[in-house]
Amino acid sequence: MSAQIIDGKAIAKEIRQQIKEEIAQLVATGKTQPGLAVVIVGNNPASRVYVNAKKKACAEVGIYSEEYALPETITESELISLIQKLNHDRKIHGILVQLPLPDHIDEQKVIESINPQKDVDGFHPMNIGNLLIGTPTFIPCTPAGIMVLLQKTGIELKGKHAVVIGRSNIVGKPVSILLLAQHATVTICHSRTIDLPAVAREADVLVVAIGKPNFITGAAIKPGAVVIDVGVNRVDDKLVGDVEFESVSQVAGYITPVPGGVGPMTIAMLLQNTLQAAKQ
Repeated sequence: MSAQIIDGKAIAKEIRQQIKEEIAQLVATGKTQPGLAVVIVGNNPASRVYVNAKKKACAEVGIYSEEYALPETITESELISLIQKLNHDRKIHGILVQLPLPDHIDEQKVIESINPQKDVDGFHPMNIGNLLIGTPTFIPCTPAGIMVLLQKTGIELKGKHAVVIGRSNIVGKPVSILLLAQHATVTICHSRTIDLPAVAREADVLVVAIGKPNFITGAAIKPGAVVIDVGVNRVDDKLVGDVEFESVSQVAGYITPVPGGVGPMTIAMLLQNTLQAAKQ
């Protein structure tokens, strides 16, 4: 058996087109053009690639964007004062600070300095709290994208056993809450889980987000399972996921490829959140 590929690229393209049409309509009726500020600190090559992709996507759908490329040496207070300025800028509806930040800057403090109504990444404690109680304003982009992929592929989650490998605040925890909201039974695994492959083998839906190339192999997959690979790892100048695609695709029922699976959806959801922020 060979798994059906979940084409994130095609689904994201469809969403981007809808966003583009909605923004064109907004602007045509005299409403404000949605605006996004992207802040990048230092010269992390992966961060630069992501920021460029986000800027390009904004231009495609008609979102006004500003980039603030800051030196690695910037102080925490200088960064926070820029964010405060953007909080009060009426042209800017969404603020995105590209992570990771240099070690001398407290990431949590920076996230908390963003106005929750402009927190299009969905990482502010207020937005995470709203997500937890079931009244989300902004859902973190990658988890939101995963849920749209499952929905558009017609995968029923009610009563299914979903296993999430990874417990980060960016993917693991929020996607677990979203799966729970769709009535799945959710297990979260991490580096201290005993016999992780055995737990993974119980999953009807497996979400892998740990940042270890080819970590999950076909031996850890329940036949016919849905496998969502969030990992993006560079190995020998090639992008690979956290899932060993060749062996897993022979056992799974559905699988997301890397690249072209979850990645394009993350950017589509960022655009969606920015549009939503402007409408609010």
